[in-house]
Amino acid sequence: MTSGVRLLVLGKQGAGKGTQAVRIARHYGVPHISTGDMFRAAAAARTQFGLKAKEFMKRGELVPDDIVIGVVAERLAKDDAVDDGFVLDGFPRTRMQAEELQRLLGPGGLDAAVDIDVPTDVVLRRLSGRRVCRTCGATYHVEKPPKVDWLCDRDGGDVVQREDDKPEAIGRRLELYEQETGPLLDFYEGLGLLVIVDGVGELDDVFNRILDAVETVRQFRLSAPRGQR
Repeated sequence: MTSGVRLLVLGKQGAGKGTQAVRIARHYGVPHISTGDMFRAAAAARTQFGLKAKEFMKRGELVPDDIVIGVVAERLAKDDAVDDGFVLDGFPRTRMQAEELQRLLGPGGLDAAVDIDVPTDVVLRRLSGRRVCRTCGATYHVEKPPKVDWLCDRDGGDVVQREDDKPEAIGRRLELYEQETGPLLDFYEGLGLLVIVDGVGELDDVFNRILDAVETVRQFRLSAPRGQR
């Protein structure tokens, strides 16, 4: 088993961030912690911040930063994250959240912030080609459709394109992502933690690039004088 790490994974929608985050977590033997999973688990456990987050989500509103940070703090305080480390997926989204995360983690902080870089035209092609079963939510792509007449292989439900997977909606989401993420990347670059990995290619190739980049940063930090880590 490879020793645990504390990582953050960033990337545009359609960059493969979620898939790679799961694989990285499995490789290092640490929990994969996504924003959605955290909110659902905290609400189900009826934690202080989980219940507050649930109220905002029920109304379809964005969860305020102080509550998001509270949910994250509750999750990172659990034994698995404290003892082994974690791979964070979907948090932080703003520089303020990133600064608060550094405060929560203390002197050791993160080992690295990995940005999976995929050109916008590639992401657009990936997302606009995505199709989803109305019934069970199974995902397909125009390049890998269901076996029969756009009916789900699992349950025979209609496989359709969601409104938020149409090019106009995707463009708006990507524009918002760029606005939010620029200051975040600058923050982690300033800390010497940012690694940018080419996200185009086979899943295994991208995964191996990520591991190589993470290990390079970890070794550099371990060899640096204490005051420079």
